[in-house]
Amino acid sequence: MKKKIITIAFIFSLILISSNVYSAEQTLKKVVFMPQWLPQAQFAGYFTAKELGIYKKYGLDVTILNGGPGAPTTAALEEKKADFVTISLPAAIEKKAAGSKIVNIAQIICRSSLMFVTKKKNGILSPKDMNGKKIGYWKNDFIGMPKAFLKKYDINAQFFPINNSVEMFLADGVDAITVMWYNEYHKIINSGINPEELSTFFFYEHDLNFPEDGIYVLEDTFNNDPELCRNFVAASIEGWRHAFENEEETLDIVIKYIKEAHMMANKANQRWMLARMRDIVIPKDANQSIGELIEKDYMKTVNVLLESGSIKISPEYKSFYKSCVKNVSK
Repeated sequence: MKKKIITIAFIFSLILISSNVYSAEQTLKKVVFMPQWLPQAQFAGYFTAKELGIYKKYGLDVTILNGGPGAPTTAALEEKKADFVTISLPAAIEKKAAGSKIVNIAQIICRSSLMFVTKKKNGILSPKDMNGKKIGYWKNDFIGMPKAFLKKYDINAQFFPINNSVEMFLADGVDAITVMWYNEYHKIINSGINPEELSTFFFYEHDLNFPEDGIYVLEDTFNNDPELCRNFVAASIEGWRHAFENEEETLDIVIKYIKEAHMMANKANQRWMLARMRDIVIPKDANQSIGELIEKDYMKTVNVLLESGSIKISPEYKSFYKSCVKNVSK
């Protein structure tokens, strides 16, 4: 009889546990996240948070969509195709100044990795040498800072939109190209061109060091469910910390996402990118927490965009940034 009672109790406990698990799964909030580009280590923290169940730990069932050419993330937000997206700070400020109802809830990248790359054989050794030249730039939300660079040096150049390839630059279709240090620059120097053959202009070396990728939502999303926003940010930051501390595991996850998007997967390139992401997400000399958007950095970006003519009005810092990061005041 005692054995029978123990058996019944054991079965009951299993039912109770199963019921609790089912209930927990039922209460997960379904949200859609869209990074601003195609799968790569630039978004490793989010992929890691998804694959390792970190989002679920924070009560979220996250679907990740692919961004990239023809898929601007601001449009995805405004059309309600995504709940959370990443946008570069300058691009987001431009959208906000134009009337978009977006808010920054976490500034993930606090250093600029944007740069111009040119070939020395074309006689471009200084910014002034780009005057009258053809410059390639990405079509989606990446024109503000290149314009600011040219404005700073009073350069008159022709802009040509490109997609996600450096082929036009390699084939001399353009004289200069905007690239990210963590991505396209590495592809260029691995295409057979020696670094010594290139002139590189890091924007941060020209007093244009602006934060880049942040996490954005619509104002209504933040106002209606700030806890949802805080949970997404907390899980994403945990994903980033895990990604940096577990390189090989993270690279395997990134490669998985790249292959699922039917893209060529180059692990060496992704390893370089992940290392550079660490440099710009958690710089050794950083005086801020991951996710914090410092007001002076924000205002500096706004002022440069105003001077370059990219925006006509200055969005208020407090209406633009609604911190969802623990220990960072709003």
